[in-house]
Amino acid sequence: MLSSEEKKRFLRALSEDEEFRYAVAGLLGLGAVLDELRKLREDFNKHVELEEKRWKRNERRWRENEKRWEANERRWEENEKRWQEAFKRFEAIEAELARLREDFNKMREDFNRLYVQVNRRLDSFERRLIALGARWGVESEEAFREAMRGILEAILGTAEVGKWVYFDEGGEVFGRPARVEVDLLVRDDAHILVEPKASASEGDVAKLWRVGNLYAKVTGVKPRLVLVSPFVEERALELARELGVEVYTAT
Repeated sequence: MLSSEEKKRFLRALSEDEEFRYAVAGLLGLGAVLDELRKLREDFNKHVELEEKRWKRNERRWRENEKRWEANERRWEENEKRWQEAFKRFEAIEAELARLREDFNKMREDFNRLYVQVNRRLDSFERRLIALGARWGVESEEAFREAMRGILEAILGTAEVGKWVYFDEGGEVFGRPARVEVDLLVRDDAHILVEPKASASEGDVAKLWRVGNLYAKVTGVKPRLVLVSPFVEERALELARELGVEVYTAT
């Protein structure tokens, strides 16, 4: 039997001395159990360490994610400010466009009124210009014809330039009954119809040719056709060569 003191020392040894404790457990048949418990504790400690590492890694990731979320939140706030500023600018631009549209409409109305006024003035001016041009054209053409009489007499060698005037009832020259008038030179039984023009076109050549046909029909004499002008169109020259009309020009 153990005394009280020996029991106390025994229990203290079990509590404080691990080697003694395992020796006693082996004597009692608990060694395998203790070994298994020790392995379980080691496995548990390893598991705890792994879990701690995982928690630390996850904690780092959570902190990184939290930082990312904070950065994204700041970006969203900045973007929201930018959008608000953009909306304000859009509103200002829209208001400015509305003002510009109003100004443009007013300007268009003013332009339309001015356009009508200018057109009226142009119409009036054009009518005056046409009347003046017609008057000047007639007067200048007559002045040119008078100036050419002396030149024609020198060119064609005749003493006098007269006129042949005939009323064309059949409308052979103008396509309707009309008075026909042309300068006439007679030299050595040769009849020469002369048309002096300040400028001559293809129509002037065709008209002189039709007058020549009418003269031949009325008088029975085929005339010589002469066109005198300082400016003759190219197509007029070509037609004159085809119809046998003589052309005297500066070109």
